[in-house]
Amino acid sequence: MTVRLVRGGTSSCAPGPEVAIDLDDVQYRTGQGPCLDAATPDGPAYALEQDLLTTVSWPQFAAVATAHGLGAVLSTALLPPSGPATVSGALNIYAHRGSITDTDRHRALLLATHASLALHHARSVEIAELERVNPRRAIASRDVIGQAKGILMARQGLDADAAFDLLRRTSQQLNVKLADIAATPVGDHTALLFAEDR
Repeated sequence: MTVRLVRGGTSSCAPGPEVAIDLDDVQYRTGQGPCLDAATPDGPAYALEQDLLTTVSWPQFAAVATAHGLGAVLSTALLPPSGPATVSGALNIYAHRGSITDTDRHRALLLATHASLALHHARSVEIAELERVNPRRAIASRDVIGQAKGILMARQGLDADAAFDLLRRTSQQLNVKLADIAATPVGDHTALLFAEDR
């Protein structure tokens, strides 16, 4: 099974036997193949080739597939049930030449539907976890920045705006996240590595 992320990149998910890994690898290297065609969100939704010995589609893929004794391939798109796609992909089925039937294609569509739902559920759980964790991280970052401002106000006689501005400028000059810069005086009150100390 091939998974394509919207932000870019393609990978095998539960690739199966080594022949399937080889076939995925040649498609990723060449950028051509049935699962890449089917996995394209605006693509045909499935790709079927009954005779890889004579096909002009995906020549490098066909050469590797036939070298492994395979003669036919069916790739069926994996799509989320609704809304914008965050992942897409394809379920890949390999067979001997001419042996993929309409029944096989319908079964593949059913399996791909179940796999799509599983991917969508896994992605929803991942997003929910990120939404749960990130607010805590944001609050922790705000706390560290507030503590750093307080230390700078006390040690350098700055007001709150000037202390924050010093943190911000130092962050930009060093190209380091503001929360990481703020952690310096909070973690070590003797270390004030800020722009105006230099």
